[in-house]
Amino acid sequence: MLPASAPMTLAMGPSHPAMHGIIRINLQLDGERIVDSTVDMGFLHRGFEKMLERHTWNQGIIYTDRLNYVSAMINNVGYCLAVEKLLDIETPPRCQTLRVIMSELSRVEDHLTCLAAQVMETGALTAFLYAMEAREYVYELVEMCCGARVTTNWTRVGGLCADVPPDFADAVRERIPMIRKVNDEFSKLLTKNRIFIDRTRGIGVMTKEEAIDYGFTGPCLRASGVPFDVRRDTPYLNYDEFDFEIPVGSNGDVYDRYLVRLFEMEQSLLIVEQGLEKLEDGPVCVDDKRISLPDKNDVYGNIEGLMNQFKLVMDGHGIKPPPGEVYQAVEGANGELGFYIISTGEDGPYKCRCRPPCLPLTAAISKMIKGHMVADIIPVFSSINMIGGELDR
Repeated sequence: MLPASAPMTLAMGPSHPAMHGIIRINLQLDGERIVDSTVDMGFLHRGFEKMLERHTWNQGIIYTDRLNYVSAMINNVGYCLAVEKLLDIETPPRCQTLRVIMSELSRVEDHLTCLAAQVMETGALTAFLYAMEAREYVYELVEMCCGARVTTNWTRVGGLCADVPPDFADAVRERIPMIRKVNDEFSKLLTKNRIFIDRTRGIGVMTKEEAIDYGFTGPCLRASGVPFDVRRDTPYLNYDEFDFEIPVGSNGDVYDRYLVRLFEMEQSLLIVEQGLEKLEDGPVCVDDKRISLPDKNDVYGNIEGLMNQFKLVMDGHGIKPPPGEVYQAVEGANGELGFYIISTGEDGPYKCRCRPPCLPLTAAISKMIKGHMVADIIPVFSSINMIGGELDR
């Protein structure tokens, strides 16, 4: 038998439901209090970067869907922006605004999923159902855009796979008040709920300095009091034309991460409304046959369009950016999502490296749970919004 003073070792996950199947936390416990821990990742390990290096530039887009599958369009946009930087091209204004609109709707969708999972895992099933109702409204808009709900494959290098349908703007305007109504009800259930506050306030605290040292970005960094946002600090697309605020917390705990995401959803909806007002008519792809796929009417109706399609999609004949290397970051739902890409002038990347926002967050779990109870692991882990496909690339 172990002496009474020796800590008990307990492995939590990866089969534990709250660990989502791909995380194991090796706990050292004094009763139910956490003395120390280590975090093991890598139970999924998809090989995302190597898959991109073995496919053409446009074929890689379907793999970016699977990074953060709750806000796939942001991943699509980030990857395509990196390739477009290699090509030194800028997409048309309508394309840029549509990318912003759908990125912000995807952010709302992601935050709703994160908060729904967080409150469900701490026992608030009713609030979970409210959040799923609002997420369904966003999914309907995503489906209007590309025919899919989760893995969208919506963007293309140089533009979009297709323009949005004529009634898209009206559908968005119709659903924004519905989303706001549900978010308000969700907040009324939780924000001043005594049980929820006791489970989240003062739990998993990360100071401003600690968050920076660990490489935090996104809502978790802003909850610790650092107002960094890629959309504002290193603008991309036409984000510099939009007026929005950056919600910032002060305590860096689970409760502040909840509040930051709640307020960010309203800012995203404001950006969407502004985007609809500035959405102008025009093309959604660059006018360059070496980059953009031809219209399907041309592919099926004349030999030139068919040949253009054939050349762009066949291995060895597709898009060929000049040799070089780039890094492009976007503000993903969890933080800075970056793509570092090297081109040797071939039809696919020589090297692709993804900077996933939730990797530094997951690495800090041991710091956040030390000294807390075993039950506190659940709200802490939920508050970082770990997404398996993004973490174990």
